Amino acid sequence: MAQAMEVIQRADMAIINEADTMSPSRRKLLKVTAAGLIAGVAAPILSGQSSSFAAGKGTGNVLIAYFSRTGNTREVANQIHQRVGGDIIEIRTLHPYPEEYRATTEQAKREQETNFRPQLTPDVKNTDSYDVVFIGYPIWWGTLPMALYAFLEKYNFGSKTLIPFCTHEGSQLGRSVTDIKALCPSSTISQGLALRGGNSGYVKTEPARRNVAEWLSALHM
Repeated sequence: MAQAMEVIQRADMAIINEADTMSPSRRKLLKVTAAGLIAGVAAPILSGQSSSFAAGKGTGNVLIAYFSRTGNTREVANQIHQRVGGDIIEIRTLHPYPEEYRATTEQAKREQETNFRPQLTPDVKNTDSYDVVFIGYPIWWGTLPMALYAFLEKYNFGSKTLIPFCTHEGSQLGRSVTDIKALCPSSTISQGLALRGGNSGYVKTEPARRNVAEWLSALHM
């Protein structure tokens, strides 16, 4: 632990000392490398998952891709976007979900039971240009909506770093991280964030914004 902290301190000093001459991509690489070291030796902070954040290759470009039926996950995605920048897209299905909550849960259950893959819009262009991809979703029946299965299978994220975040009504991340690992076995799955969704309105509160900020800070994002 002490050795990792020493490396992180050296990285931070390098960023400070070379701030005027270092390129943005070089500064980001140093920060992400430091985060990977500390996450590898320290206990996870929020999600309870053992996966650590790893340094991306290339320019460190970020994509935030999310699916949101009620707007809760969209709110969290926008908060992330405000802090880390990058590109942001909302994953939509060509077929609609009912407005009524119970009807939506029944449809979601049928989709899961039949291993259904809904058609998606829009397409993501130039996925090779992204090093870090935030993946946002509500928890449906303990895991990802099937739209996220379709999304992760459609695009080859290879060895990129995937960062999950979700909204839920009590199940936290459920088994979604395990399922993402199965869908993207070559990717590094970073520490996820789970925020209360439903009708609570929590995601729009100041404590929720602090949760997001602290999570991103722990990832050195």
